[in-house]
Amino acid sequence: MPVYSMTGYAQALADASAPSVPDPAPAPRAGSGLAVDIRAVNSRFLDLAFRLPDELRGLEPALRELLVGRLKRGKVELRIATREGSETAWPQPQMEQLAALARLEGSVRNWLPQAAPLSVHEVLNWCRGGGSAVRSDDQVLALARTALDGLVDARAREGAKLVEILQSRIARLRELAAEAGPLLPQVVARQQQRFLERWQDALAAADGGGSIPADTLRDRALTEAASYAIRIDVAEELGRLNAHLDEIERLLKKGGELGKRLDFLIQELHREANTLGSKSAALELTQISVEMKVAIEQMREQVQNIE
Repeated sequence: MPVYSMTGYAQALADASAPSVPDPAPAPRAGSGLAVDIRAVNSRFLDLAFRLPDELRGLEPALRELLVGRLKRGKVELRIATREGSETAWPQPQMEQLAALARLEGSVRNWLPQAAPLSVHEVLNWCRGGGSAVRSDDQVLALARTALDGLVDARAREGAKLVEILQSRIARLRELAAEAGPLLPQVVARQQQRFLERWQDALAAADGGGSIPADTLRDRALTEAASYAIRIDVAEELGRLNAHLDEIERLLKKGGELGKRLDFLIQELHREANTLGSKSAALELTQISVEMKVAIEQMREQVQNIE
């Protein structure tokens, strides 16, 4: 299943005079018609807004149901507008349109005999508006489905790019974790040598150059080194960090609605990197912690865009 971004845009266009809904075009055509635009940006929840002509307000529940069925998160705006063409770009009236108009005019004149008959200009304007309300509603909903298909495709393409970026950051974090592991024994060994030297210097200053047995000195230095190693051990943090990265990769392969879960895992990654930094006893580990935080923050920025 694809990973979807929450951002995207799509448009579907149709001539009002056409007998059926044509394929969407990238630019307006001559003549009048309808344009359905859908824009989507980031949001914690699904937030829908509609910009509709007054005559199409009744379609909002159906349009809302259409969007809710395909989108899970994002601030989405659906806009419908009529496109006016040149004065000479008149529609070709359809037989069913003229028949419906004739019936309506006959009903009106039965009740209002003094009503003026329709002019050719009024008939053409009426046909340009879509003819019957049923046909107009069907056309708008079909156009909205076409635009929604385009939006979903655009979000899937953007989502694929986000996955690539996240995968590269995951690889970088794994590299940093692999670099941190071997540094710990080296740091402990250096500190152990410092303990030995410090004990030797302290004893020499205390008894005028005498010393205690080497074995006792070594045991005390090893005890302090062991305590020190426990304080700076980050094996657990590195293990949890790699486990979180495994889960993120699993979710990216699975796809679907995963933005909120990814956001939680990013917080956990940041916590492990912070703990590693607080335990750092060597410049090398501190630098690794900083680089991890940078990579995690870059991941957070991308995850904010995922549905």
